[in-house]
Amino acid sequence: MSFDLVKLESHLTSRSYIEGYTPSQADVHVFKALSAAPSAATAPHAARWYNHINSYKSEFDSLPGSSTAGEAFTSAAAPAKADEDDDEVDLFGSDDEEDAEAERIKAERVAAYQAKKANKPKTIAKSVVTLEVKPWDDETDMKALEESVRSIEMEGLVWGASKLVPIGYGIRKLQITLVVEDELVSLEDLQEKVAEFEDYVQNSDVVAMQKL
Repeated sequence: MSFDLVKLESHLTSRSYIEGYTPSQADVHVFKALSAAPSAATAPHAARWYNHINSYKSEFDSLPGSSTAGEAFTSAAAPAKADEDDDEVDLFGSDDEEDAEAERIKAERVAAYQAKKANKPKTIAKSVVTLEVKPWDDETDMKALEESVRSIEMEGLVWGASKLVPIGYGIRKLQITLVVEDELVSLEDLQEKVAEFEDYVQNSDVVAMQKL
């Protein structure tokens, strides 16, 4: 079995993660399938992804989801193995009728599995996040800052309650709660959008996150 790095690089050209918008077991699966870190010279997107996922290494067991996504980027000599098996069967005098019956049973099992998988309801994973947004100084218009932050609209994002928390020298930071659908909202992308309000925002931090 060999890993198709070219296919992985193409997949990550327009994506941050293997599946969805946050690190998951799909990323862990593919990460572990790689024998070494991709070269930034030949696979820059895969190298970027590898280094990012490597930073979550201590949290691999706690990442959400379950996946065998790595199989999409591997190739095995399955046809050749099938030919070898056929040769062995022929040596023992197996007939075409037995082969056809085995294939029919196999096809029925695959169809039943696919039907069961398709009918299984999908759980929508959500998280409650507390975001802190710090202004430049005590003269920053905090009302305008909050209105700017709440103006951000993303599919799967719902803004909640907020409050201003004193941090010294007359400066207050905005602490705001939000609910996100994990597969739809990247907190990294959200923070980049918040940073675009550079007239008000110095920086932002995710200070708490809890799965629903």
